[in-house]
Amino acid sequence: MRDYKTITYTVTDNVAVIALNRPDRMNALNSAMRIEITDAMGHAGREARVVVLTGNGKAFCSGQDLSDGGNAANLDLERVLREEYVPMLHAIGTCPVPTISAVNGPAAGAGANLALAADVVIASEKAYFLQAFTRIGLIPDAGGTYWLPRQMGAAKAMGAALFAEPISAEQASAWGMIWEAVPEEAFADHWAARAASLAKGPTEAYRHLKTAIRGAWDHDLEGQLELEARLQGECGKTRDFKEGVMAFLEKRPAEYEGR
Repeated sequence: MRDYKTITYTVTDNVAVIALNRPDRMNALNSAMRIEITDAMGHAGREARVVVLTGNGKAFCSGQDLSDGGNAANLDLERVLREEYVPMLHAIGTCPVPTISAVNGPAAGAGANLALAADVVIASEKAYFLQAFTRIGLIPDAGGTYWLPRQMGAAKAMGAALFAEPISAEQASAWGMIWEAVPEEAFADHWAARAASLAKGPTEAYRHLKTAIRGAWDHDLEGQLELEARLQGECGKTRDFKEGVMAFLEKRPAEYEGR
């Protein structure tokens, strides 16, 4: 385990878990935490076959720590976003293995959009998502204006941003903002099982799948079909593809190596 101060980082059975660890501040994001998440994501992409981002304590993440760096009103928000948030979000978005946000409690402001940056979001039914920015005269950041309209449509995204009202995990799931909402009593076991399943899967196929889906908004149909063909050709050269075919023909579960 690395000597992180604001997060914990563990790898077990090819599952890396990055847990935000400022429970006394509801895991609010400060400069140190953003740097540590960025660093841990880089290691996790090389050391594991799936990465889980979650929170210690009652909250997932309450957003930007407005007490970080002195007077919040004097924060250079553009610099903070460009120099600290962008590298963190880039590290999550380009991680070569599947990423899961296990949202254990409230996810507000930049914390909500940090969660949405993962490939899959699984939330406890006690969790909620809050685009709190207009409450203090700001616009959604940390990727919020990118993810929200893509995941739940422009109408819902606009309402979420303008009214800054909490969106329950169940509502977020119904609107397509997240993958699923899970009863609190089953939450920890459920996301762990989801992560374990991905950790045993065809890792290279997952990597190419992420590239294809995340790149879909950049292409017209012709361009996307070309991308699919190229990536599928690469998948077809993997050991896992050969194993998958053999397992199918032999009517047995596949045993993927992740290569």
